[in-house]
Amino acid sequence: MAHEEIIDHYSALARAADCGQDAFEQGCFGAAGYDDTDGLPEAAVRASLGCGNPVAVAELRRGETVLDLGSGGGIDVLLSARRVGPYGKAYGLDASPDMLALARRNAAQAGITNAEFLQGGIERIPLLDQSVDAVISNCVINLSDDKAAVLAEAFRVLRPGGRFGVSDVVTDVVTDGVTDGVTDGVTDGGAGGEAGEERRRSAEQRIGCVAGALSMADYRALLLAAGFVGAKITLTADHGDGVHSAIVQAVKPAVGPGLEIRPMRESDAAQVLAIYQAGLDTGQASFETVAPSWEGFTAARLPHLRYVAADTGTGQVVGWVAASPVSSRCVYAGVVEHSIYVHPGCQAHGIGRALLSAFIVASEDAGVWTIQSGVFGENAASLALHQALGFRVVGTRERIGCHHGVWRNVLMIERRSTVAGT
Repeated sequence: MAHEEIIDHYSALARAADCGQDAFEQGCFGAAGYDDTDGLPEAAVRASLGCGNPVAVAELRRGETVLDLGSGGGIDVLLSARRVGPYGKAYGLDASPDMLALARRNAAQAGITNAEFLQGGIERIPLLDQSVDAVISNCVINLSDDKAAVLAEAFRVLRPGGRFGVSDVVTDVVTDGVTDGVTDGVTDGGAGGEAGEERRRSAEQRIGCVAGALSMADYRALLLAAGFVGAKITLTADHGDGVHSAIVQAVKPAVGPGLEIRPMRESDAAQVLAIYQAGLDTGQASFETVAPSWEGFTAARLPHLRYVAADTGTGQVVGWVAASPVSSRCVYAGVVEHSIYVHPGCQAHGIGRALLSAFIVASEDAGVWTIQSGVFGENAASLALHQALGFRVVGTRERIGCHHGVWRNVLMIERRSTVAGT
C-alpha cells in the first residue's frame, strides 16, 4: 500500500475501533500478546493492531521518556506511561488524525496525564536530538517505504545508551536464493528466489500486512548502518510462508555527557584526518608520519565499521575508530585490523573506551570474530585500554620498522569474539 492508503486504512480502523476478528484469527495479530491491560479503555485494546508487546521488552524505568512509533489507538503509549511513572513521559507518534483522536480519548478515559500524542510520519520524527530513552513500535516499521530513514531517526532521538525495542514482521526469505540465519537457535527453512517471493505473496494475501517486511539480514544491516549496536532479532510467532512476528532490539552506543557515538560521515573528513595527524605527531601511534588523503583513508577501510565520537552541541569530532580488512581471502572475512584515535585535548575522559566498546559490539554484529592491531610497547595508555576490553598480546615483532631513525618493536594484539565465529 502507498503511504496515503496506509493512513486511510488505519484511520478507518480507528473510526471503527475494531480491526476485524477474522484478521486476528488468521494472522494472530492484535491485543492477545498483552497481559497487563487492566484498567485500559476497551477501545484502546480493540484498536491494537500490533504483532507483539514491545513494552514488555523495552526495559522501561521510572522517570524515563519513551517514544512509540505508529502509536495507533495508544495501547503501548498508555502501558509505557504507567511504567515510567508520573515523572516520566510517553510520546505516541502517528500519521492518522483519527488514530490520534482515538488515542487522546483513550488516555483521558484512563486518567493518563504523562502521555502526549504527536502527528507525523515515522520517517521524520518531530522531536529533538537525544530526547528519549527508549523507542518502541508495534508492527509499524514494516509498513514504511523508507525504513533506513525510520531507523536513522530513531537513532537520532535516542540518548546515548538508549534502547530500541520493537515488535515487527520479518521474513526469513531473501531474493537471491539465500536464506537468513535466525537468532536464539531457531533454524529457518525458507527458500529464496522466485519460490521465496511466492511465499511472501501468499502470506500477504493471508495476513494482510507483510508487504515491505524486511528479511532478518536486511534488518540487521539497516540497524548497523544507522549506528545501532547489539542487534538481536527474536522470533515470537510463525505465520507461515517464511513470515514471522519478532522482537527487534538494539542500543545506541553509550558515551559521556554532551557526546554521541555515530557512524562516520563524509563531512567528518577534515576533523578525522586532523585527529589522525595529531596522533601521528606524538610518535607513538604508528610508523606513519603523515595522515593519508580522505580518498586513501576510505579506500583502505571497511565502509560499515567506522565511528566517531562527536560533541552534540558543536558537532566537533573528538575521536574515531575504523576497521581495515586484513586479507581478500574469504577465510579471513571475519578478521579485521582496527585503528582508534582520540583528540589530544580530549584524552583521559573515557572517550577511547566508549568508542572501542561500541566498535567491538558492532564488529560482532557484522560477523567479525577477530580484531587485531599493532601497538608500540611504549604506548602504555593504548595497551592498557585494549587489555581492559579483552585484547591480549599474542607476540612481539622485533625491530620491525625504522621510525624517526630508531628501529622499533611492535606488540601484536588481538581480541577473539565469544559471540561471532564460535
